[in-house]
Amino acid sequence: MKFRWRVAIVTFSTALSLLLLMGAVLGQEKTSPDPYRPLAVLSEVLARIESDYVEDPNFTQVTEGALHGMLESLDPYSSYLTPQEYEAYQKRRQQEAGIGAVVSKRFGYVSLVTVFPGSPADQAGLRAGDVIESIEGRTTREMSLVEVNSQLEGAKGSAVRLSVVRERASEPKPLTLTRQVTVLPEVEGRLLDSDIGYIRVAAFPEGTSEKIADWVRQLRRRGAARFIVDLRDNAYGEVEEGVKTANLFLRRGLISYLEGQQFPRKSFVADSGKTASEEPLAVLVNASTGGAAEIVAAAMLDNHRGGVVGERTYGIGSVQKLIPLDDGSALLLSVAKYFTPTGTEIQENGVAPSVPVEQEREFVALPEGGEPVIPPKSKKPEEDTLLQRAIEWLRAQQNQPKAA
Repeated sequence: MKFRWRVAIVTFSTALSLLLLMGAVLGQEKTSPDPYRPLAVLSEVLARIESDYVEDPNFTQVTEGALHGMLESLDPYSSYLTPQEYEAYQKRRQQEAGIGAVVSKRFGYVSLVTVFPGSPADQAGLRAGDVIESIEGRTTREMSLVEVNSQLEGAKGSAVRLSVVRERASEPKPLTLTRQVTVLPEVEGRLLDSDIGYIRVAAFPEGTSEKIADWVRQLRRRGAARFIVDLRDNAYGEVEEGVKTANLFLRRGLISYLEGQQFPRKSFVADSGKTASEEPLAVLVNASTGGAAEIVAAAMLDNHRGGVVGERTYGIGSVQKLIPLDDGSALLLSVAKYFTPTGTEIQENGVAPSVPVEQEREFVALPEGGEPVIPPKSKKPEEDTLLQRAIEWLRAQQNQPKAA
């Protein structure tokens, strides 16, 4: 027992020392006059576990649990990966299928940020805001976001068991989804009211900005004199595509910048040679807008290039660094964050619209086992409150000069 105790102390102290060093790198010592005081507290806690816990403790679990908790306390995207979790993480890129949803973790709960149309999640009736209470019988409160994504992904055609909670529902609903390859929606465009070009962008995979530029040209030829870019429910894709898309509508100015305490500032500035449109512009966003789409919205807003219509966005905007450790485990550590041109962190804060419009969401109960899933009704343009408000805002800008 004494030997196990000494091994546990050495292991735990080494791990904690690593985290304290990481904390020093992150500047955590600035908030405490004695950054090493937690070591004394930890030693006391370990001694109490050894002497007073109801049974012989498993110090491997204790150590891993503490490391998981410490990293998750920083932000949802920082994680400690055990050797087994790190191995699974490395295999993630080889997986070809999933449930077709973007998930995040706040206040300990895993929720859906957005669901792709036609995906297994969509076909099961899942919607943005639903909480995944457990995966394969294990509560997600004990999982890092990395592990959650690893559990949701797998071989095409394989099944995954979930327990899902919907707002206003009293009990979690068990669901079994069959993983499939996600087909991302294409960029779509059409003409509204004879002179308003409407472009719907549901995600930002590589090449999206080129497709948006093509739609701008097509709709202009059809008579579009102003544009609406719909970024609602867009929380997936490459940040680079968001920067390129913002540049399509900006001739000059700062689009965004990336910075961390040990990460030198990297600014993304508009190139006038890549501008595709100077017509009046409105951008639609909602609570499920995140990541690259938020960079587009913030760039338009802070450069006074157009109106941002809708709800405050979700707030996704950080960069992680993978740090392998000697025992086969790893740290996934957030090292930089994206900022709006005026210096607001996008992470957690999101983007507040210049034209706020509350979007009412009709409550629909999760389907019971065997019940058919009733898809949400597609709104006609005249029934879409946010779209109509954007049209009104653009009409009101008719006498305003074009952006520089």
